[in-house]
Amino acid sequence: MTVPTAVPMTGSVDELRAVQLDRLRWTVRHAYENVPHYRKALDDAGTHPDHIRDLSDLSALPFTTKDDLRANYPYGMFAVPSDQVARIHASSGTTGRPTIVGYTRDDLGMWADVVARSIRAAGGRPGDRLHNAYGYGLFTGGLGLHAGAERLGCTVIPASGGMTERQVRLIQDLRPDIITVTPSYLLALAEEMERQGVDPRSTSLRVAICGAEPWTEELRREVEERLAIDAVDIYGLSEIVGPGVAQEHAETKDGPHLWEDHFYPEIVDPVTGEVLPDGEHGELVLTTLTRQAIPVLRYRTRDLTRLLPGTAGPTRRIARISGRTDDMIILRGVNLFPTQIEELLLGTAELAPHFQCVLTRRGALDGLTVRVERRETVAAPAADEAALQVRARIKNTIGVSVDVEIVAPGGIERSAGKVRRVVDERPRR
Repeated sequence: MTVPTAVPMTGSVDELRAVQLDRLRWTVRHAYENVPHYRKALDDAGTHPDHIRDLSDLSALPFTTKDDLRANYPYGMFAVPSDQVARIHASSGTTGRPTIVGYTRDDLGMWADVVARSIRAAGGRPGDRLHNAYGYGLFTGGLGLHAGAERLGCTVIPASGGMTERQVRLIQDLRPDIITVTPSYLLALAEEMERQGVDPRSTSLRVAICGAEPWTEELRREVEERLAIDAVDIYGLSEIVGPGVAQEHAETKDGPHLWEDHFYPEIVDPVTGEVLPDGEHGELVLTTLTRQAIPVLRYRTRDLTRLLPGTAGPTRRIARISGRTDDMIILRGVNLFPTQIEELLLGTAELAPHFQCVLTRRGALDGLTVRVERRETVAAPAADEAALQVRARIKNTIGVSVDVEIVAPGGIERSAGKVRRVVDERPRR
C-alpha cells in the first residue's frame, strides 16, 4: 500500500493543491475498493473514483456521518485486513454505540508527525518538558499528544486526567514548559494551585495547548492572565485521526491552521449541504487524504466555523469554533450556543467562567437557566446584581429571555475531560 508522498509545509499553494488532488484520488479509490459502505454510497450517488479529476469534484461524493460509523460498528469501515491494524481507539459512546477508529503503523506515524508539527507551531521545541493532562486510553487525546511530543523530541510527563491535587504537585516539582489540556480543566488546575497557596503565574509553564472543547477569546484571555502563559488552540477529532488536524500558531493566535496535506476541508450549509465559499460560516467537513486503516470521505464534523486564508503558512485556517450543530439550543424559536453565553459571562467581572445551561420545561414551554459561579472575592449581593445585567445582555444580544442563577464558588461540576455545558432536564416525550 503506497500513499502519495507529502509536500513540505513551506511549499507553495499550487504545490499543495497538486499533492491534495493526488492524495484525494488515492483515498477515494482506496475507500471504494476496500470499504463496502463507500462502494455502495458512491454507486448510489452515481459517482466513481475515476470521476475525481479536480478537487472540486469532491463535492459530488456523499457525506459520511457519525451515524454511518455507528451503523458499521465495529469494523465495517476498515479498509485493511485486521493484521495490518496496529491500534484501535474509540469515542465515549455516551449517546449511543461508540465510534471505532483504527490505525496502521503508517497511520500512527502520520499522526505523530502532525501532532509534532502542531506542538512546534504552538512554540514547543525539542528538549521541552510537556505535561500531558489529556486522558489516556480509548480517547485519542492522551496517546495522540504523547506520541507527537516524543516525535518532536520533548520530554513527556504522562499525567493524564484527574487527580488534580497531584497534577499541581507535578507541575511544581517537574517544572514543565508546556501543558496539553482542555481549557476548562486548565482553569480547574489554576484554582487548585490557588487552594494550595501556589500563585498560578509563578509556575514554569509558558505554553498551554488547549483543545477538545469549544472555547472563546474571552476564555483565552482569562487563562493567559491567570497563569501568565500563551494559550493556543489545537483542533482534532477521533473520526479523522485525533488531535493534530489543525493547530494555532503561537506568533499569530488567529485560529488553527489545517494540515491540509493530510486533511482536506470544506464548509457546507448545515441544512442544505451546499458547499460554501471560503470566508462563509457553516459546518466543517473533512476528508482524510493519507489514512490507510479507515479512509473517511466528507465527514460532517458538526463544528461551525469558517475557512480563512493562511497567515503562518500556505494552509488555510479555521476560525474559532462558534458551536456545534448538536450543541445548539433551540429556545422558543431562537438558536443559541453555549459559547455565546460564555462570551457574555466572561465580560462580567463578578462572575467566574464556570457555568452550565440547564434546560427545563414548564407546561408546554421550554426554559433555560444559566447556572454560574460568582468569583471568590465577590459577595452574593454583587453577584446577584451582575446576574441581572447578564440576563439583560442575553435578551438584547441573543433575543431570548433566560434565568440566571448564581451559585457559590465550586458549585459547578469540574471535569478532567470535556466540560458538560448543557444539562437537559426536560421530561422525555
